Amino acid sequence: MRKERLWIPVRRIFSYKGNVNMFETPSIIVDEDKVRKNIKKMAEIAKKRGVRLRPHVKTHKIPKIAKMQIEAGAVGITVAKTTEAEVMASAGINDIFVAYPIVTDAKIDRVLELSKKIRLIVGVDSIEGARKLSDKAKMNNQHIEVRLEVDTGLRRTGVKYEKAVDLAKEISILDNVNLTGIYTYKGALFKGRPTLDLYKAGLEEGELMAALAKRLRKDGLEIKDVSGGSTPTAENVAQVEGITEIRPGTYVFNDRMQMGYKVCRFEDCAAKVVATVVSIPSEDLLVIDGGSKTFATDVQPNSEPLKLDGFGECANHHEGVLERLTEEHGMVRVPPGQSFQVGDTIEIIPNHICSTINLHDAVYFKKEDGSLEKLAVSARGKLY
Repeated sequence: MRKERLWIPVRRIFSYKGNVNMFETPSIIVDEDKVRKNIKKMAEIAKKRGVRLRPHVKTHKIPKIAKMQIEAGAVGITVAKTTEAEVMASAGINDIFVAYPIVTDAKIDRVLELSKKIRLIVGVDSIEGARKLSDKAKMNNQHIEVRLEVDTGLRRTGVKYEKAVDLAKEISILDNVNLTGIYTYKGALFKGRPTLDLYKAGLEEGELMAALAKRLRKDGLEIKDVSGGSTPTAENVAQVEGITEIRPGTYVFNDRMQMGYKVCRFEDCAAKVVATVVSIPSEDLLVIDGGSKTFATDVQPNSEPLKLDGFGECANHHEGVLERLTEEHGMVRVPPGQSFQVGDTIEIIPNHICSTINLHDAVYFKKEDGSLEKLAVSARGKLY
């Protein structure tokens, strides 16, 4: 049976008020009104469920958008890298969680320096990493706030669930390290396997974390923060009693994955890659000026559970699929007989917007009147 497509046809050629030549293709256009609606929706979910919202800014990497999220109710932000935290702090954001194990001397020095200026929380998932933080903090006469990362099924970073209590006890007695919470990232998994049942996935994640927090408190540990949830699962994780915080990221823009999970609609996708048709080798093939240097390739076609066709879909043609990528070329499959011409511009919603944004120096914010504002992706390429 042919899988139902999610395409919705819109116009093929776009135009914007003002200088339409202000940017070259390929570029990313972001609809500011849609961003604000997406931010408001997630803030309302968190408020309704009585949990704090700490969005992961890896999706946009732009201080202006992070501030929009905070103004709408977020308590702070989440990042993955110390240098991302520095960029956001320099823009005036003063409550940041680095949700990643910090284990090297250079990175520990950076987080300790930054923690003098803002509230900074860092992730740990090993006694070795925690001891390094403790030793460095003690040497500098500082205290550092940490959260223990727990693996709830993704098999990435995080202490194994069954070993979390013992590790938390070890960390809690270290000098100059304050263990204030636990966190996890599981995504759309249920019983360790990819799933489209986001209710079960989110409920499982929330219940695992809430139960663990309860055990830790019973053993005398002061666990204030119990953090989880991604864009697909945040609402379901948040309904579990004992969860105190959610950390979704992609929701601010949304993408093809989130459409596949049915957590957003086509019209909720705020960011699109604008590309130019540079060649039409055959009637069913367009070649655009954006390849793997423009579009993320981390979400591979036909992977579970979504089985997406290609790397992106055309927003302005209902059956166009970004089928293949090389570095500088994107091959778009279209039905034969279409009236595209060389020089036409097309808009593509990528499979994964977060890592697509990281490939671009700037995005263009489309205002309500159609004008464009160029925003630097200030935290892009921050690898350490």
